[in-house]
Amino acid sequence: MEYIVAFLCILEQMKKKDEQKQKVLVIVGPTASGKSDLAVFLAKQFDGEVVSADSRQVYRGLDIGTGKITKREMQGVPHHLLDVASAKRSYTVAHYKRDGAKAIDDILRRGKIPIICGGTGFYIQALVDDLLLPDVKPNIKLRKQLEELSCEELFMRLKRLDKARAKTIDAKNPYRLIRAIEIAEALGKVPPFKKNTPYNPLIIGIEVSKETLEERIHLRLMKRLKRGMLAEIKTLHENGLSWKRMEELGLEYRYTAQYLQGKFTKKEFQETLEQEIKKYAKRQMTWFKKDKRINWIPFDKQNEALALTKNFLKRK
Repeated sequence: MEYIVAFLCILEQMKKKDEQKQKVLVIVGPTASGKSDLAVFLAKQFDGEVVSADSRQVYRGLDIGTGKITKREMQGVPHHLLDVASAKRSYTVAHYKRDGAKAIDDILRRGKIPIICGGTGFYIQALVDDLLLPDVKPNIKLRKQLEELSCEELFMRLKRLDKARAKTIDAKNPYRLIRAIEIAEALGKVPPFKKNTPYNPLIIGIEVSKETLEERIHLRLMKRLKRGMLAEIKTLHENGLSWKRMEELGLEYRYTAQYLQGKFTKKEFQETLEQEIKKYAKRQMTWFKKDKRINWIPFDKQNEALALTKNFLKRK
C-alpha cells in the first residue's frame, strides 16, 4: 500500500511540473496530409503563431518545390522559421533548435500560442524535447573514404552502426548518410540525451489512409509542376545553386536537377519523384509512430483537433 501511495505522489509531482511548463501546440504528419491548413485553423481560433518545422522551407527561394505556404494561405497568421537561410549553405538541426527556441520565447512573451508545424521529425524532437545534440566535427579522412561508396553501401554501413537512424534516414541521400555514419563512428550507439524541456506540448498527428495520401501526393506534385517548379529550380541553378547542392537538398531538387541534366525523360522524372515522395511519407510515419504522446486525428476532422486544443489550453 505504501508503494502505491508513493507512486501516486510521484505522478502528482510530475503532473505539477508539466503544468508549470510553457504550453505549445505541435502539428505533425506525413507530407501532403494538410498540416499547414490545420495549423492556420488553430492559430486563428486560439490567437496563435506558427513555427515551421521543415528542413528545407528554412531556405530562401525554395518555394514551389518545398510546398512552402503562401501569404494568402497564411490568412494573416504570422509564420516563423521560413526563408531564414541561404540555400547555398547548410542549415543544421542545431541552427533550427536555436532559432526555434527564440521564436517560441518571442511568441510566448507577446501572450500568443506557439504552434510548431512540420514534417521534419528530428527538428521537432530537438526543439520540443530540448535535445542535447552531438557535437561531432567533420572527419575529412573518413568522408573521403565514404564518398567512394554507393548509397546502398553507405546505407548498409549505417545500418550496422545504428539501426534506429537507418530506419528514418533518406537512403538515397549520400550526404546525409555520410554525416550519419560520421556521427555513429564518433559516438557509437549513444541515444540522444534529453534535458529538462521547458515546454508542455500537445502533439496532434494527422492520419491519412495510404490510398488517400498517395492520391494527395500525386495531385500536389501535378499542381507544383503546373505552378512552375521546374522553372523555379532552373532559375536557382542559374543564380548559383549547384547541381551538387540540389542533390543534398533531396527529393524535388535532386530529381529535378537530374532531369534538367538530361538523366531522365519527363515521364521517368515525374514517376520517380512521385514514388520517392511516397517513400518519404512512409519514413515520416515510421518516425512519428514511435512517439506515444501524439494524438492522432483523421485529416478531415479539424473539429477533433479543435476540441483537443481547447481542453489542453484551459487546463491550469
